[in-house]
Amino acid sequence: MSAERQTQRDPRQRPERRDARAWAWAVRATPIGPLLLAATDEGLAQVVFHAEEKTAAEAVARLTRRLGAEPMAVSSAVPGSVPSADSGTAATAESADSTDSADSADSADSAPVPRCAGHLAEAIRQVESYFAGDTKAFTLSLDWSLTAGFNRRVLRELAAHVPFGTVVGYQDLADRVGEPGAARAVGVAMGSNPLPIVVACHRVVESGGGIGGFGGGLETKRTLLALEGVLPQPLF
Repeated sequence: MSAERQTQRDPRQRPERRDARAWAWAVRATPIGPLLLAATDEGLAQVVFHAEEKTAAEAVARLTRRLGAEPMAVSSAVPGSVPSADSGTAATAESADSTDSADSADSADSAPVPRCAGHLAEAIRQVESYFAGDTKAFTLSLDWSLTAGFNRRVLRELAAHVPFGTVVGYQDLADRVGEPGAARAVGVAMGSNPLPIVVACHRVVESGGGIGGFGGGLETKRTLLALEGVLPQPLF
């Protein structure tokens, strides 16, 4: 084998460690179904709707490829973490080796909490508070690395200037970012939003009064708008 071929990197290999980013995830039950939340050291990076086992596993696999590393094992720092030995997700106390000494356990308990785990725990707290009707504005650190370009510009505008209990039209949002001919592109940006609920794409509706589309499903969108008082609560 030539030296040139020896130095070629197998495209199936994971990114080099210098590109890898620490991250952690958890699944939480909510009134709109299970949500997967994932955070890096920069902040909350992704929210995934309908995160039943298969969907969650697919999301974790995608994030592992995008972030270049397996998720970190976290424990008490992230309440309600969902353990899975195969996916490298958050560990629980029950998953610890029963032969570990008490000293080892004490040492683990006293270890500093990874930044990604701290961001994840705070995201869980605020999302639960939102569904309880207590949080009207999220104050989370966000990792915007899973979106870029026009999509990121639109999502940042949405996050900064469309508050709880209000809506905005696709065309209006395009105008706000200086792209009046990009109403359809705004719809695409909403569909690719990696941070739904926190970056509230459910607040983007059709200018003519229609509810518009939604990646999490129209029933989920109606539920979120009803929670914020934009739509009436369903009778049953």
